[in-house]
Amino acid sequence: MQPGLDWFDDQGWTLFPFQKEAWQRYLAGQSGLVNAPTGAGKTYSLLVPALLQGLREPNRKGLRILWITPIRALAREICEAAKRAIQGLGMDWTVGIRSGDTDTKERQAQMLQPPEVLITTPESIHLLLASRNSTIFFSTLRAVVADEWHELMGSKRGVLVELALSRFKTLVADLRIWGISATIGNMEESLAVLFGAWHADPSVDIAVVKSDVKKIIDIETIIPEDIENFPWAGHLGIRLIERVLPIIAQSRSTLLFTNTRGQCETWYQRLLDVAPDLIGRIAMHHGSISRELRDWVEESLHNETITAVVCTSSLDLGVDFRPVETIIQIGSPKGVARFVQRAGRSGHRPGATSKIYFLPTNALEIMEGAALKESVRQGVIEDRIPYVRSYDVLMQYLVTLAVSEGFTPSSILPEVRSCFSFQDMDDQEWDRVLSFTISGGTLEAYDEFKKLGKDRHGKYRVINKRIATRHRLSIGTIVGSQSLQVRYLSGKKLGTIEEYFITKLNPGDTFWFAGRSLELVRIKDMSAIVRKSKSKLGKTPSWEGGRMSLSSELSSMIRMKLDEYVRGTRPDPEMEALEPLFTFQQAHSIIPKNDQFLIEHFADRDGHHLCMFPFEGRYVHEGMAALLGYRLSQITPLTFSIAMNDYGFELLSDQPIPIEQALGEALFSTVRLQQDILASVNTAEMARKRFRAIAAIGGLIFKGFPGKHKKERHLQSSSGLLFDVFRDYDPSNLLYLQAYDEAITFQLEETRLRAALQRIQKQEICLIKPTKPTPFSFPLFVDRLRERMSSEKLSNRIERMKLAIRG
Repeated sequence: MQPGLDWFDDQGWTLFPFQKEAWQRYLAGQSGLVNAPTGAGKTYSLLVPALLQGLREPNRKGLRILWITPIRALAREICEAAKRAIQGLGMDWTVGIRSGDTDTKERQAQMLQPPEVLITTPESIHLLLASRNSTIFFSTLRAVVADEWHELMGSKRGVLVELALSRFKTLVADLRIWGISATIGNMEESLAVLFGAWHADPSVDIAVVKSDVKKIIDIETIIPEDIENFPWAGHLGIRLIERVLPIIAQSRSTLLFTNTRGQCETWYQRLLDVAPDLIGRIAMHHGSISRELRDWVEESLHNETITAVVCTSSLDLGVDFRPVETIIQIGSPKGVARFVQRAGRSGHRPGATSKIYFLPTNALEIMEGAALKESVRQGVIEDRIPYVRSYDVLMQYLVTLAVSEGFTPSSILPEVRSCFSFQDMDDQEWDRVLSFTISGGTLEAYDEFKKLGKDRHGKYRVINKRIATRHRLSIGTIVGSQSLQVRYLSGKKLGTIEEYFITKLNPGDTFWFAGRSLELVRIKDMSAIVRKSKSKLGKTPSWEGGRMSLSSELSSMIRMKLDEYVRGTRPDPEMEALEPLFTFQQAHSIIPKNDQFLIEHFADRDGHHLCMFPFEGRYVHEGMAALLGYRLSQITPLTFSIAMNDYGFELLSDQPIPIEQALGEALFSTVRLQQDILASVNTAEMARKRFRAIAAIGGLIFKGFPGKHKKERHLQSSSGLLFDVFRDYDPSNLLYLQAYDEAITFQLEETRLRAALQRIQKQEICLIKPTKPTPFSFPLFVDRLRERMSSEKLSNRIERMKLAIRG
């Protein structure tokens, strides 16, 4: 340990107790997890002992440390940290990065002469496993580190990591596996997911090293000066842009986090419109911008040549931008963990205070500022739900092994079952997975689904090179809409844009992308050819994808803050700022306390409105609205239109709604809940949408070769056809059933819906009949109108409605 201590001393650093403990446990041969807040020094807590182990074994060559990271921006920072430590320790090791941005030449060089430290992504690991000499490549491995494990475990990328680790445990004796994680609600479960069978094995000593470094987060909500004229619903937060300018001016550097790429593009443009002096001083960063531009932004921020970056989750994790002083979160982060993660980008050093501003985009979002502060104060953090029985990922993995050196079912099954995701898979399910992967099961009449055959050694291998090539191009679990490269006429790349947006434009139309006004010249070979434009009127791209939903923890905290406001305890500046709105709400309805459930029921020219306010997030509200609508229609035949947001939902009917009778007949009962959900919600359509990604991951549909991608509508048609085939002829197909499981678990959030109904049953039902929409119900009206009106017409309608309500 002494060389590491000496190097730390040379840097003028102090070794924290949790870092010292991690070094000791690692060098003692243990595996484990380091749990520490953002900016506490987690990277060197594992990087240094892994390098020190290398000093103890100077004659071993080849790949020694595999460092898994969820995002490319983090890989560059870890690479620089590793190079500094290697140089400081006097080692001759090399460090490499392998991700989607790594060019073919560098990948080939890495295979011929592996770096001792390889920083990579889950997808790239599986590409390496698909190589012919993967066993030799990984045979020298001594340590695997899963960085930002809390981010990986809540996605199918985490399942990719699980399967890769199960393979490494077989290939490499005396392997050390470590995770790095911020605090999450289900930390023990995260250990079970990371270590699989090791977690339950008493002979394996797994260490949990917790940091005693407490991260101080200074949170300030940007409260509008004129709350009565601040939007009641929707909007992107642009109304408060003038309040952002002084914050940028006072800080050496600022990150402005948005929740979507479209919002990122809009905010960047508007900032330059209102403050032209920021030209050349601010930049934009999101996942669709080219690697060259992203690298330039990251480097410029690090060197302090720019002062602000408007960004998305592409800069969420782990990047140590030392100059960043301030974070601005634009709009609700929807969860405490995401907010804390982003706050940690400021003061990203041990002991430094993180400064974050919360900028609400509408009036009711101001409540979330108070809820976020309280959540951080109490240390409340969300669970990360791991994916289980992800058969699409398992089928992809089996083909990966078959593309490489082949596999025998008897040897690979114990490895697969050692994974948390597949620990409960029975023999019958395994046989069905195997059969479908080999020959396509019910699709065996079609040659393209016959993928595997046995070689002379009895191993399953891929039948032909075309299947192998297609598979390598499809490895991974991130499935998005088809994208086109955006290129200048000169050939320079700007990034990627989704097909569904760009194909709506005609040559000569202008649009904004990567902070530039561009004119579309033509679309050719999956590229959008553009030239610079001077027009200021171009469209802003939008990217497909569902809205995020409020987390259970943040929802609960909002209900608590409303309760405190009504009872007059612990006033928050955010809740006090909403006094005019709350006074209006109480004059026409109520603000529910924690033991109350609010229902507003009234009629107008649009029909009969039933608004309920569980404050449980839009996903739960989507399922609850359909469920209760179904139960109401069992009393009287009714048809409803549904609108929902994170605070409540609206059922609108052209006929009177028998709400009083329904309340007397256990409207919120959890008896027969799943049956009623299946009867009320179009689960088939939800499952069909989930199946598109499942089919792509499982290898049933192929997006095309580079430069010859299939159109999005053709891919949807193909996956839809397969879904119908399984529905009609093979309803027990594992991928078909998985689509329904995912729809119920992740879209309808059945577990959370059940808990919400159980809570409501214990509350006092407050049925209020106002004469007009209230501040709570008004945003639901806006969401419903947004679906059928242009933005200009909607804006005018909203203003007329607000005048009518106030009148």
